[in-house]
Amino acid sequence: MPQKSVFDRALSIFADVRAGEGLSVVLLAANVFYLLAFYSVLKIVRDALILSEAGAVAASYASAGQALLMLGFVPAYGAFASRVNRVWLICGVMLFFASNLLIFALLGVAGVRIGIPFYLWIGVFSMAAVAQFWAFANDLYNTERGKRLFPVIGVGASLGAVVGSGLASIVFGGVGPYRLMLIAAAGLLVPVGLTVWVHRREKTMLRAVPRAASENAPVKEETTEQPLSRTGGFQLVRSNRYLRLIALLVLTFSLVNTLGGFILNSMITAEAGGDRALIGTMAGRIQTWVNLVSFLMQAFLVSRIFKYAGVRVALFILPAIALGGYSMIALLPVFAVVQWAKILENSTDYSIQNTTRHALFLPTSREAKYKAKQAIDSFFVRAGDMLQAAVVFVGTMLAFSIRSYALVNIALVLVWIGLAVAIAREHRVLAPADAEKAA
Repeated sequence: MPQKSVFDRALSIFADVRAGEGLSVVLLAANVFYLLAFYSVLKIVRDALILSEAGAVAASYASAGQALLMLGFVPAYGAFASRVNRVWLICGVMLFFASNLLIFALLGVAGVRIGIPFYLWIGVFSMAAVAQFWAFANDLYNTERGKRLFPVIGVGASLGAVVGSGLASIVFGGVGPYRLMLIAAAGLLVPVGLTVWVHRREKTMLRAVPRAASENAPVKEETTEQPLSRTGGFQLVRSNRYLRLIALLVLTFSLVNTLGGFILNSMITAEAGGDRALIGTMAGRIQTWVNLVSFLMQAFLVSRIFKYAGVRVALFILPAIALGGYSMIALLPVFAVVQWAKILENSTDYSIQNTTRHALFLPTSREAKYKAKQAIDSFFVRAGDMLQAAVVFVGTMLAFSIRSYALVNIALVLVWIGLAVAIAREHRVLAPADAEKAA
């Protein structure tokens, strides 16, 4: 029996990491660490720019524009994925986004008001980059290994978000938004290098695995080197009930979460009086708390939830928290309650919910992992944002209060729970081994 390495033993604190698995997990965790760290920096830049230039209502409407951009991005991404292998797909997309940041920084320095365009862009970047990273991880691991190792990889994501938002909130006033864009553009080259490293390492490991490989082995090398079929992401979602349900759940959750973000942004803008530096500081402080709590959840709760309760039970944790949080806001709509309700909701989203959502794709095809996941994690998330903009528009016309928006979210959370029940039933069919283990 092979002996555990130093990496294997160290990571066993967080999850069931077995002999020979540690190094790849560390590399993947480092990859998503850098990705989330620089996204967190850019997220604070985004909030400061759009809230100071246009306000919370404009930010809400700009979220709707992101969904329209995704209608073009998802087919373009799918077409590119049908022409190149996975390493060229991931690295090419990341280099494209890094070049965009250079353009935004130059425009900002020149005095162009980029708050709304940058808000639109980062909505595409955040969804696409993170979705394809987790598609890559899904491609490397089968269902059993993914359930064990995804929580560890998620620790890298949570820690990266903590570091990124913490540093950005501290240095934002002195460095400014445009220098932070340049720093992030250079930083995005690190995930590119780590992706190539993991890809080459897995190829080497595959060559050492006999053709009659065990069920725990990754997919064959000749499969990973081939472009995907020409079936589009939206077509995959339409033709598969399981994927459709995930898409609807993601849309509903996005609507709830973004509407909650509008509530929080409205409170922040009122508290800060429209001052850009103060808005950036307040947003950064809240985001730091979110990322700190999510890191603790990811490090010490997620793997244990997956091990003892399973993916299907994990689906219901965030909607239960959201239901409680918006009920509290409806009862007592003050800044402190809104702030901490959203900190708890977003912390659970970034840890338990995110890892669970990514794990739902483990028993699906490679096309679903890359193309359908990209469609779901980008377009359907932004479609939820677009619906949220419609809710805000109607609410503005009807002079909704904070309590009114909270009541809307309570009704939406009940729909969310119903979708989670349907997904759990489908998942039980796709991953019967999980059901047997739970029994």
